[in-house]
Amino acid sequence: MFKARELEKAPGAEGALLDWLATVTPSDIDEFKQGIEPLAAAGKAGALLAQFPASFKQSAQSVDYLDALLRAFADYPVAVELRHRSWSDELATTLGLLNAHDAAFVQIDEPKFKTSIAQNQLPNITGFYYMRLHGRNAREWWHHAHRDDRYNYLYSTQELQEFADVLTAVEPIVKNQARAYMNNHFSAKSVVNAATLKKLVGEPVEGEYPDAMRERYPEMASVVK
Repeated sequence: MFKARELEKAPGAEGALLDWLATVTPSDIDEFKQGIEPLAAAGKAGALLAQFPASFKQSAQSVDYLDALLRAFADYPVAVELRHRSWSDELATTLGLLNAHDAAFVQIDEPKFKTSIAQNQLPNITGFYYMRLHGRNAREWWHHAHRDDRYNYLYSTQELQEFADVLTAVEPIVKNQARAYMNNHFSAKSVVNAATLKKLVGEPVEGEYPDAMRERYPEMASVVK
C-alpha cells in the first residue's frame, strides 16, 4: 500500500496521492467512525485533523475530494491542514469550502519555501481554532537521515511569545476553544516548548519533569517548579 509521505517525493505526486486517497471506501469511513465514537460520546474528541502533504495542491479534483471528506465527517469538528501555497493563492475558494463545513483552517508554523502556504493565523470560524507548530529546521526538512530529524528544533521563548499572543487574541472569538499542538517532538523538545507556551498564555504548568530534562533544557527552570 502506498503511504502519503512516500507519495510526496514521487513523480506525478499529486495525481498519485489523489488516486490513493480515492481508494478509501464507505466501509473504511464507517469503521473509523466506530473507533472514535466512544471518545466523541464521552466529550473527549476535540477535533479530527485532516492533514495533507505539500504535494496536495488546489485543483478541481482536490477541492472535490476535500469537500467529500468534510461531508463524510460532518458530525465531527474537523481541522484541515493544507501546506501548498495554491490553497492560499486562491484563498477565497479555500475559505469558502472550509467555512461551508465549519472546518477550521489549521494554522501551521514550519520552514518556509517558495511552495509554502501563506497564513494569517486568524480563525476562519468561531467554533474552534487549531494551531500546529512543526519547528523551523529548514536544513533537514526535505533531506535528513531519519524522518524525525526534520522536527529537531527548539523554539525560543521569544518565538513562542508570538504564538502566545495569537492564542490570547483568538480565544474570545472562538469561545476559549483554541488548541495548540507542538510537533517538534525530536528529543522531547515539544514537551519543553509546550510547557513554555502554557506559561506564556497563563495556563498552569502541571506534571513532573525529570532532572535530566531540566539539565538538558535550562530554560525550563523558569517554567516549572
